[in-house]
Amino acid sequence: MAAAAAVGDRVLRVKVLVIGGGAREHALCHALSRDPQVTALHCAPGNAGIASLATLHRVDASDGAAVAALAAEVAAGLVVIGPEAPLVAGVADAVRAAGVPVFGPSGQAARLEGSKAFAKEVMAAAGVPTARAHVCTTEAEAAQALDAFGPPYVVKDDGLAAGKGVVVTEDREAAMAHARACGRVVVEEFLDGPEVSLFALTDGTTVVPLQPAQDFKRAHDGDTGPNTGGMGAYSPLPWADPKLVDEVQATVLQPTVDEMRRRGTPFSGLLYAGLALTSRGVRVVEFNARFGDPETQVVLARLRTPLAGLLHAAATGTLAGLPPLSWSDAAAVTVVIASEGYPAGPRTGDPVEGLEEVAAQDAPDAYVLHAGTRLDENGRVVSAGGRVLSVTAVGDGIAQARDRAYRAVGRIRLAGSHHRTDIAARAAAPA
Repeated sequence: MAAAAAVGDRVLRVKVLVIGGGAREHALCHALSRDPQVTALHCAPGNAGIASLATLHRVDASDGAAVAALAAEVAAGLVVIGPEAPLVAGVADAVRAAGVPVFGPSGQAARLEGSKAFAKEVMAAAGVPTARAHVCTTEAEAAQALDAFGPPYVVKDDGLAAGKGVVVTEDREAAMAHARACGRVVVEEFLDGPEVSLFALTDGTTVVPLQPAQDFKRAHDGDTGPNTGGMGAYSPLPWADPKLVDEVQATVLQPTVDEMRRRGTPFSGLLYAGLALTSRGVRVVEFNARFGDPETQVVLARLRTPLAGLLHAAATGTLAGLPPLSWSDAAAVTVVIASEGYPAGPRTGDPVEGLEEVAAQDAPDAYVLHAGTRLDENGRVVSAGGRVLSVTAVGDGIAQARDRAYRAVGRIRLAGSHHRTDIAARAAAPA
């Protein structure tokens, strides 16, 4: 990691500190560790997998002063904040105030994810196409909104909910129960059509979209079971309109970034648009203010442009000076392995076996990214969360990438674990 690399007309050499400890952060560290622009890589708090790539540090990721102090301690030239909670808490503001470039929006700008009601307000002002919705703070308001839209009912917790704050159901009482449990909710019309995830890097003015991906939110095969943080993903999308990215750039991403800047709260970092390709056109389902998991795994697996220069340019307002992104023609598929009881009540502390077998027999075409793991007192990798691991594989097409991913999944042993067996199955099927 000692060599320098050109970024536009500059040569960048940078120490990077990644904040977070999930599969998304492991994917970021995986890409950054291979980047010749990165001279040292640190992560806090990290996980058992990231430990092999970066120097780990203990820190409260939502404590801005602590993160800024750690950035100074390791002489970081770039801080990358992965999870949403620290962003909404304003950790990026504290790091910027300390004079360190940071990839991630301010606390005010991160409200695009932190409050679905605020996101709807911004979209309305920017003319961004999205579902019709009502913001409800009482049970009576929620009931009225549900009756106005009819089934399927869509009820979203207004605040952060780790990807599990949305209920889509034909059961009105279940929808009402979710509204009562959340308090302030956004009740929306149901959007038909397939969903697509599109990431974009932005420095607050320039917007650079990445390649689209599709993820799988439901816990079980056939899109059944409760919503989760994501059980798998794939990229590219052979069935999508080739003009989709340009359309979303023009009608969703750039107008949103322009509106945030107009409000005096410019958004820099990663803007994630969850999209529904409806019979009436593209509609925004939600915004996130950071890389999404598990889509990050497949998108970064296909990105050829060195990552550190892109993140640094977004953090320093210089994205417009970069050349176009370079992408691999390969396909990528990610399958998430979850612990017993996930998402309702995940069991933790179980040994994870088979990781060495994947490394020995499947690399470099397939590899494991850690999410909810830790090392026990005997140095063994054990489960420490609901989504424990994600297996990412690349191939000449989606079918090959999918085969490689599931072959590697089959080598991993975790008592009581479950995973979906249909990730990317339709996309891999012969036309």
